[in-house]
Amino acid sequence: MIADIRSWARRHPRAFDAATAAALCALAVLSTTMAQPPRIVHWPPPAAATVAALACAALLARRSRPRLTVITTTACTAALGAMGPALGYEFGSTLTGPVMAALASLAWHTDSRTAARYTATSALALLAASALWPPGGPQLRPEQVGLAAFILVAPAVADSLRSRRDYVTAVEARAEMALRTREEEARRRVGAERMRIARELHDVVAHHITLAHAQAATADYLLASRPDKAQQVMHNLTATLNSALGELRSTVGLLRERDEPSGPSREPAPGLARLPDLIASFDQVGLTVTLTQDGAEQPLSPGVDLTAYRITQEALTNVSKHALTTTAAVHLHYTDDLLTLTVTDDGPPVQVRGAAGYGLIGMHERAQAAGGHLHARPRDDTGFEVRVELPTLAPPARPSAHDEDTL
Repeated sequence: MIADIRSWARRHPRAFDAATAAALCALAVLSTTMAQPPRIVHWPPPAAATVAALACAALLARRSRPRLTVITTTACTAALGAMGPALGYEFGSTLTGPVMAALASLAWHTDSRTAARYTATSALALLAASALWPPGGPQLRPEQVGLAAFILVAPAVADSLRSRRDYVTAVEARAEMALRTREEEARRRVGAERMRIARELHDVVAHHITLAHAQAATADYLLASRPDKAQQVMHNLTATLNSALGELRSTVGLLRERDEPSGPSREPAPGLARLPDLIASFDQVGLTVTLTQDGAEQPLSPGVDLTAYRITQEALTNVSKHALTTTAAVHLHYTDDLLTLTVTDDGPPVQVRGAAGYGLIGMHERAQAAGGHLHARPRDDTGFEVRVELPTLAPPARPSAHDEDTL
């Protein structure tokens, strides 16, 4: 029942306000018929009925002008209290209905400080009106104090409901913001994953297609004059394409759903341990690569190991495609906490290798994702240099003799 009334009030606010004003007006006019002893009832005094109707009519503006409504209803109710002794009716709680409704509306539509200020003023005004004009002269009775205190109930309840409404609104807003933040974080992670897969595909495709193209061109050149050598190159081309297909299957497998039944176990991600095989693959297309290393080899995380391999692969692929040279060098320098990987060539001097732009961007992104830094620039004399610094897994420090003694 109450839920139905609330639903109807939300759908028809003006009709609800009119019905409330009419009910309170009828109650107030009825209260003016309650005569003081020795009489029991009498006809409502016209002046009192008019003031009561005016107070209730002011409630129609309680949503748009809540402060003015409180002032009007308080003034009218105080006038009813002052006229009561002269017109022969008791000033009771039933006459304060318009003030209580106005104060409740004010507490609902404004802040707590404003509602408290207007409520205190209204209660004092009604208390003064009931105490200053009794038949025997000014006097303060307990029922008058109780009447003023009774007025505080409606705004207190409305303020509590408003606080609950604001709390629920704030909770819903936080929940919506949290949901929106989770969605943005999910989109960001999806974008980062897509970029990672795109880098993998670029590195795999660029490297193997470059090798396959060079091997196919060599085989075509040797086919007429040295068919035996061309057959060997074609055999290497088949191995290159098989390797490309295997790495593509491994990379594209990242796009599958996690709950999809897995096929045959894929080859583990490549790392620096496979550098000799990588260098040998470039040997087949006429690029001689020298591998050197100094410093004690340090353990690398799988991500850093893969990053170092892919950067070397991409840098050598760029040398093969753009450097116009047949030699390149790869140098690994280990320290306790850093791996410095350098790939250089002695090709003609260039300013920017525009064709390798996406490869350079991918190398920069890979280095940053692994916590490192990459520098790619033309060398001072000739050729090009790619230099990347990546963190190693430093071994845990051994306790000193003093520490062992204190254990």
